[in-house]
Amino acid sequence: MVAGYHLVWTAYGWWLPNDPRGSWSQDVRVEKIEPLGEMHYGRKAKQPLPAELRRFYEEAADLLKHPLLTFSQDDFEIIAKAFSDVIEERGYTCYQCAIMPEHVHLLMRRHRDKAEVMIELLQNKSRELLIEAGIRSATHPVWGGPGWKGFLSTRADFYRVEEYIRRNPEKERLSGQCWPFVTPYDGWMPGYRG
Repeated sequence: MVAGYHLVWTAYGWWLPNDPRGSWSQDVRVEKIEPLGEMHYGRKAKQPLPAELRRFYEEAADLLKHPLLTFSQDDFEIIAKAFSDVIEERGYTCYQCAIMPEHVHLLMRRHRDKAEVMIELLQNKSRELLIEAGIRSATHPVWGGPGWKGFLSTRADFYRVEEYIRRNPEKERLSGQCWPFVTPYDGWMPGYRG
């Protein structure tokens, strides 16, 4: 039984189908980026060195239709405001969130909205607020696609993903994040009463 979701998506252009880390893409739809490297379905067991990844995205930047942009600490606040608005409006429960320079992670409790709907609403609102704030132009894509979802069905899943997301900023040498819309996970599971 699905009790929650690990939602992940990237800023425009930051996890391409032939990314050296591997990807969950089935094909490369943009011909110009095909020569950058072979596709590997799923995460590779051996991850590339940071220098290799940087080289890949430096080459990709010249081939993509729009510039590769990242989010700043100030942008994080705007994105967090959008997430907070959607979470409150829809009645979602978010157990953890990391907003990174080129991607986001959220740990969400199961809801009447499917994971895909959650992602779409969160992406749309954050795009809207970033454009309103002048951080992105209306002609530049903010997000890189529909993202990915991991299904959680045990308390151990929730605790594992919560810890993974919590540690994400420190892996990038960023300050820890504590968003007001995040509710600490308390062991909730469907049907659990104690």
